[in-house]
Amino acid sequence: MGEINTVNKAKPQGPADQFLPLLASSPHIASPVNSAALMKNMLIALGPVSIYGIAIFGLPALLNIAVSVLAAIIAEALFRLLTKQQARVGDFSAGVTGLLLALIIPPSTPLWMTALGAIFAVIVAKEFFGGLGANVFNPALIGRAFLLMSFPADLTTWHQPQRGFVLRLTESMTGAGLVDGISGVTPLSLIKTGAGLEAVGKFFGAAGLSSSDSYWSTIKTLFVGFRAGCTGETSILLILAAFIFLLVTKTIDWRAPVSMTAAAFLCSLVLGLDPLFSVLSGGLLFGAVFMATDYVTSPLTARGKILFGIGAGIISILIRKWGTYPEGVSYSILIMNGVTPFLNKLLPRKYGFRPKKKPAAAPKAPGPAAPTAASAPSSAEAAK
Repeated sequence: MGEINTVNKAKPQGPADQFLPLLASSPHIASPVNSAALMKNMLIALGPVSIYGIAIFGLPALLNIAVSVLAAIIAEALFRLLTKQQARVGDFSAGVTGLLLALIIPPSTPLWMTALGAIFAVIVAKEFFGGLGANVFNPALIGRAFLLMSFPADLTTWHQPQRGFVLRLTESMTGAGLVDGISGVTPLSLIKTGAGLEAVGKFFGAAGLSSSDSYWSTIKTLFVGFRAGCTGETSILLILAAFIFLLVTKTIDWRAPVSMTAAAFLCSLVLGLDPLFSVLSGGLLFGAVFMATDYVTSPLTARGKILFGIGAGIISILIRKWGTYPEGVSYSILIMNGVTPFLNKLLPRKYGFRPKKKPAAAPKAPGPAAPTAASAPSSAEAAK
């Protein structure tokens, strides 16, 4: 959010010029809602998702969240101090970046890797581009991509959730911890091995994550979120609740997440995949709600947001179908981040322009009635 920087106060030269003030570079939208208020709403929306991840994955998830948030905030503060820029800790953007990063990586990620990813996300992906509002790519996704490329083994190690935080806390304190816990696979990685959806249901049932191995029991487990995965991506129920909250508070726009989800659903259907499983598994909905709606890296216009979401949804499913890595949401959104400047030029938003409305047609005045055959004078009468 910002203000109009420069307005041409000279006398208009023509009828079109009176609606076209000269503006400086973006942003130009004047609004009483600042970035700090928007970030607070985002933190509130991420709260239940974070708490649920801590509840099922235990102390390692809590420590990863704390380390990621602190590393992001400290990295931003030190960088801006060294470069003699104004501190921006109060806008909460670094905290949101750190929290998002912690929620899209496995809870068993070593803490030093988490800190390194948060530092890379804030400094390289955001501050090197000019800070908040100037970055091209989503910082949290860049941090995750950096960690995945640098430490693929740790970023693809999954563990099944356990019932009860007290149990997980006790195991962590005694040295067992999540790293030595029950290893497992995510539903997407199981499908990637060539297994069908029935195998996912049987795996859920054998691991005690589901009451049965039926199709709808598997879908219910995916929806509730008691399964292996990244800390914040598991519970679809809480992600949808966050989506509704962000819409009601007008923090995000509905077009990108809805179009992304719909495109992924239809693309899965066309490619012979189970569309409901594709939407509920992995981080598709988390990415659609929290990543594809980023103000800075998504298009400005309504049609641009829809095209952004469609592209991200299709690319996600294409990567899942033919890529080596079972998940494709992070890379699909990053790819569309790179397309965003093109979409903004293709579908520009006109600031300060108000199209003229055509004036309503004036009603015709009633004229003299045309003579009818009965009232028209005859030729004899006319001659008189």
